[in-house]
Amino acid sequence: MLSNQLLWIPSAERVQATALADFMAAAGTAAGRTFADYDALHAWSVDDREAFWSLVWDYCGVRGERGETVLSDGDRMPGASFFPDARLNFAENLLWKTGPDDAIVFRGEDRYRNRMSWDELRARVSRLQQAFAEAGLQAGDRVAAMLPNLPEAIACMLAAASLGAIWSSCSPDFGRQGVLDRFAQIEPRLFIACDGYRYNGTTIEIGDKVAAIAAELKPRRTIIINYTGDADAVARSIAGATSLEGLIAPFVEAPLRFERLPFSHPLYILFSSGTAGVPKCIVHSAGGTLIQHVKEHRLHADIQEGDRFFYFTTLGWMMWNWLVTGLASGATLILYDGSPGYPDSNTLFDYADAEKFTHFGTSAKFIDALRKSSVRPMDTHSLATIREIFSTGSPLSSLSFDYVHDAVKQDVHLASISGGTDIVSGFVTGIPIKPVWSGEIQGPGLGMAVDVWGDDGVPLRSGKGELVCTKVFPCMPVRFWNDAGGAKYHNAYFDRFPNVWCHGDFAEWTEHGGMIIHGRSDATLNPGGIRIGTAEIYSQVERMPEVIEAVCIGQDWDNDVRTVLFVRLAAGVTLDEDLRGRIRLMIRDNLSPRHVPARVVAVADIPRTKSGKISELAVRNIVHGLSVKNQDALVNPEALRLFEALPELGV
Repeated sequence: MLSNQLLWIPSAERVQATALADFMAAAGTAAGRTFADYDALHAWSVDDREAFWSLVWDYCGVRGERGETVLSDGDRMPGASFFPDARLNFAENLLWKTGPDDAIVFRGEDRYRNRMSWDELRARVSRLQQAFAEAGLQAGDRVAAMLPNLPEAIACMLAAASLGAIWSSCSPDFGRQGVLDRFAQIEPRLFIACDGYRYNGTTIEIGDKVAAIAAELKPRRTIIINYTGDADAVARSIAGATSLEGLIAPFVEAPLRFERLPFSHPLYILFSSGTAGVPKCIVHSAGGTLIQHVKEHRLHADIQEGDRFFYFTTLGWMMWNWLVTGLASGATLILYDGSPGYPDSNTLFDYADAEKFTHFGTSAKFIDALRKSSVRPMDTHSLATIREIFSTGSPLSSLSFDYVHDAVKQDVHLASISGGTDIVSGFVTGIPIKPVWSGEIQGPGLGMAVDVWGDDGVPLRSGKGELVCTKVFPCMPVRFWNDAGGAKYHNAYFDRFPNVWCHGDFAEWTEHGGMIIHGRSDATLNPGGIRIGTAEIYSQVERMPEVIEAVCIGQDWDNDVRTVLFVRLAAGVTLDEDLRGRIRLMIRDNLSPRHVPARVVAVADIPRTKSGKISELAVRNIVHGLSVKNQDALVNPEALRLFEALPELGV
């Protein structure tokens, strides 16, 4: 539901101070016209893509040789090429800054603290670069990392990228098979892991798991990073392994060298969630990732040199890749690893005040959990330096929008973002010169020709439909790994509407030019032939204090589909007929009779992916007696058993 509540308007002084306002003036000069507002600028950015992306390159200071051509075969999706003559190196663009100021600040729960200056980061990358080169790492080789969110992970990625190698990562809480399902497909030359990690105050040793994975992957070299104090012992237990400190010990800092490669040269391999089968290996280019990220950071997130940029993430979520590129804007990266609620819900806000965050990024579920716990950081913390709060991972409800401005900070730009692993960035995003309306993503990103289409391929100015992008953009994947001929890549995005990217989100424009994401299209409910987004139902049910969270699926029933709502209840709450009735009434009154579930069932837990997303497809498979092929993609696969053969669903 659209709340139509205006939450925040940037002051004239704030608008004038943004890089986006300055860029708008530069774009006006380049285009020979004046842009009255963001919407006019956005229209130009997708109508004249060559001029727009050329200006982004110059304005954001991309380092490299640009070449003459900005876009070739621009009408082919896929098949277009941005900056086909360019040569650049991703790491070079992130390591331009020098000096004693913080480049990275790190906390690992309440036990580990570290900081690394720009000079120290460059020195670390230099020694790693030499060690990797001696180990035979070359352009196009893969480096696979299973690591906590450590400064060393960033240094290793930059060293690999400086040589043109391809980086792929996951977090250390992945199970053995989950790691192998990902990394075995890409045959890494180097495998980097840690000796253990901390979560919720507990140290988890993973030496045996690392050894088992290394035995299967058979990399040229296995490297163990010391985090919990046992790296040397873990390394000794694995044939051909060494600790990171042992690897770089023979080398001293030397001038960094950066191998400049084509704009489309692969930088990252990211993975789909894998809950529907073996994860897809999505290959992203160095140039496309870089130019999209600096555009988003500088213009949409208003990240400026010297800012202190935090995003709560792991190496298994694309937000880590997005965070790291903040170095290209000269920002200090603030890292955290472990439970954000340990020892209590003040942890990240204590960190924000201590380190003077300017940008605070998290997930919609984290914000909702704070709201449910009645936490009010505004009353206990200063948070004076925070200008931007980011939310992504799932739709941010209007209730959570309201909560942030009521309980966290009033004068803050709250930017809900949506895109994903597929593009390692966003389609719709924050716009710091526009107002924020409760429950709405502010609008499409510059250069992104985003629209909402009906099933017939006709654009919808109102109503719900498929989120599409009708023109090519630089951060489209280069390809899928092991996809000769490109059939899997084509079928993933271009099969529905020829020559148009269909993202798989069920979306709707608002009257303010913003967007609401109603959930994934493949999880859309279809009772009686009416398409309903699951996020609509969650936004209502989770308003109720009795309900912690919910998952909604369509169950095949009596030659139709009926809606089933599973709820995880607060402590001490029982799902009786009174509560069922109030849940149904809440949905009916605020949505429609069609949204009302046929069954409401209580469960003790709900399965989630490693990035914190509810896995509706996995629940639907279990309810229908089907297998979930890759349970290692879930953080709590044991929760699936709660949905097996439920008597409530047999009638």
